[in-house]
Amino acid sequence: MKDIGDVYFQETKYDRESLGKGSLDWNNKPEIYKYYTDSKVIKLPDFNVESNISFLELLKKRKSIRSYSSKPLELEKLSFLLWASTGIQRIEYGYEFRTAPSAGALYPIETYLIINNVSELDQGIYHYNIEKHSLEFLKKGNFKREIALAALHQYFLSEAPVVFIWSAIFQRSKWKYKERAYRYIFIDVGHIAQNLALAAVYLNLGSCQVGAFFDDEVNNLIGIDGINESVIYLSSVGYSY
Repeated sequence: MKDIGDVYFQETKYDRESLGKGSLDWNNKPEIYKYYTDSKVIKLPDFNVESNISFLELLKKRKSIRSYSSKPLELEKLSFLLWASTGIQRIEYGYEFRTAPSAGALYPIETYLIINNVSELDQGIYHYNIEKHSLEFLKKGNFKREIALAALHQYFLSEAPVVFIWSAIFQRSKWKYKERAYRYIFIDVGHIAQNLALAAVYLNLGSCQVGAFFDDEVNNLIGIDGINESVIYLSSVGYSY
């Protein structure tokens, strides 16, 4: 459809007449956690990372880094990056709130990792189990070439110790917000990506966020259907030269 973005934006505007109509079906509220029950689980270590950098310096030093050294990323630092980007921050009134805001606290975003060079981890594809702060090992192997080609031949992704892949399970947000949910989903992942970028600077690491990729090639790589759940953003992280 021509100008589909413009049509979507106009058709999902709120107005006083339509807002608030209808009710929520609480019996069909989607789960906010995803599990791979048949996979090997790697418990992430506690982290005790320290830095003397100020928040002002964090903001000034954040930039896109597309060149990485061969130094492996420590598992403790990966643990911190995962928690800082989208981990559980606090529990209040029975709800588990995360480090990044989410519309309606519905948390549609899932995190997958392509591990290229992380200490104590085999190369392969992993899923971040947020509730348990652990990794689920989905597929063993070297996927450097596949992720670089799927991201429009951006070969720096093959050099990074780890590539974060963020997907969205759309129904988690659509259950409440219907078609407007897509707006919130992309806002949500932006919060997460910024958290990761600043956390990387805090650890003296570099990161680069990537929005250009062949969607279904990445979906196929991590094993999601591209319809109910689909990739929406990537980020590389590692030590820069």
